Amino acid sequence: MTTYRRRRASSVALLAVLLGVAALPPPTHTPAPTPAPSPSLAAGPVAQQPPLLDQAKVDNAVAQLDGLVQAAMKQTGVPGVAVGVVYGDKVVFAKGYGVRKVGAPGAVAPDTVFQLASLSKPLASTVVAGVVGGGKVAWNDPVVKHDPAFALKDPWVTRNATVADLFSHRSGLPDHAGDLLEDLGFDRAYILSRLRLEPLAPFRASYFYTNFGLTAAALAVAKAAGRSWEQLSAQTLYQPLGMTDTSSEFADFEKNPDRAVGHVKVGDAWQAKYVRDPQAQSPAGGVSSTVDDMVKWMRLQLGGGRYEGKQLIDAMALQETHLPHNVAAPPRAPDGPVGFYGLGFNVDYDEFGRLRLGHSGAFDLGAATNVTMLPGEGLGIVVLTNAQPIGVAEAVAYNFMDIASYGRQKTDWLPFMLGVLQKMESADTSKTDYAKPPANPAAAKPVSAYTGTYANEYYGPLTVTAQGDKLTMTLGPKKQAFPLTHYDADTFSYQTTGENAVGLDGATFTVDGAGPAAQVRVAHLDADGWGTFTRS
Repeated sequence: MTTYRRRRASSVALLAVLLGVAALPPPTHTPAPTPAPSPSLAAGPVAQQPPLLDQAKVDNAVAQLDGLVQAAMKQTGVPGVAVGVVYGDKVVFAKGYGVRKVGAPGAVAPDTVFQLASLSKPLASTVVAGVVGGGKVAWNDPVVKHDPAFALKDPWVTRNATVADLFSHRSGLPDHAGDLLEDLGFDRAYILSRLRLEPLAPFRASYFYTNFGLTAAALAVAKAAGRSWEQLSAQTLYQPLGMTDTSSEFADFEKNPDRAVGHVKVGDAWQAKYVRDPQAQSPAGGVSSTVDDMVKWMRLQLGGGRYEGKQLIDAMALQETHLPHNVAAPPRAPDGPVGFYGLGFNVDYDEFGRLRLGHSGAFDLGAATNVTMLPGEGLGIVVLTNAQPIGVAEAVAYNFMDIASYGRQKTDWLPFMLGVLQKMESADTSKTDYAKPPANPAAAKPVSAYTGTYANEYYGPLTVTAQGDKLTMTLGPKKQAFPLTHYDADTFSYQTTGENAVGLDGATFTVDGAGPAAQVRVAHLDADGWGTFTRS
């Protein structure tokens, strides 16, 4: 069996990095030099290129937004979309489309609440910038300075990993470290305690997208401020900005009657089938908000921390989040594009030398979002959807930016995005088709050879029980049950569940001689080498 990890959510984010660079055609002139990654703003703010847009160009793009959104919804059937645009410190567009839930009353409006998924990250970095500006924390503070319980596998990295390291995904933690624990129902404290067991890539020399790495840094900042993360977010950002329908508490989203519930595609129909509770990773993926609130946040970002004439977030601390801190997408050719990651932001520069900030959010259980901003132009667009990621949010945003910059779409982004996301989906399945057992499978041992409890320091105990000749595997604090179906010899298939589900996968027991199995390897839990459980 092949060891692999579900990477679609991080792939969506990385795709946004690449598309931020590729959204504009190759330059026909010598482009402005791309600023190099910088660890600080000691030299002052990064200079912006002179604006190329004007009100007429933006108005032309805004006038075509209705058509862009309606065409995307008609082609894909995505149930609900909300879009907001800011230009020149003014909200020039805010509108909802479709329904909050298929088959139920309730239209999407600008004040309908959506789950942001990873679009939570740039909001989290805005909160931290507020604390940094107040002097209680520095971006280059080691996380362990504010949270002595923080630990990674290498003691030296533990001592030196900073808030900025974890917000830019350069700590060396593996891609999506801890996410599979969340799928099994473990709480935030347990998941963060297990980061110390994760194998590390070279420190500050790699890019691996980690929800719980960023969460660890955010919680350390909250401890320094003497509050919970949820309280800190509300008091530092949401309340001062008047984001009255924005929260870092899943419970607030769940009890809001005007919420857009998540949908997944089942056959040819969209269904509200799952509930995604991201509270464990709240700073990285747990925010819920509305277009009406998100345009306020975009005005703050585009205004350098100012909103309605007041400096709410320190300009220098905020602009640090807009700098390239890590290379997220190395060039694949000598003249190929490079994608950077800042602090909670994708950071790129277009052919005109304009800074381009953005981020996508993706829950495979039913949410897809995107924000794209050109700070030098004072232009930003946010797109929220209540459907699993298929590329609609990005396509609407990129088509809008094309029209604003060129007067027309340079690329038809929707079919392009649909194709890319479909390839990602097909890549996120087992290399073995467990739905088709071998024509002549080897017989299994008696069920007694497999039953029992197996230990694992990372995932905790795994229990295999039998009812007649049917085996069931149980995992996690909520004792999630996974029925096992014989596949071949000592290998059984089971249906994966949760945000990182990969369909049918395999569990293989190690049985020596006539005795009971000594171990069982659970394939989709083995991404970082922790998928083997040993009989207690």
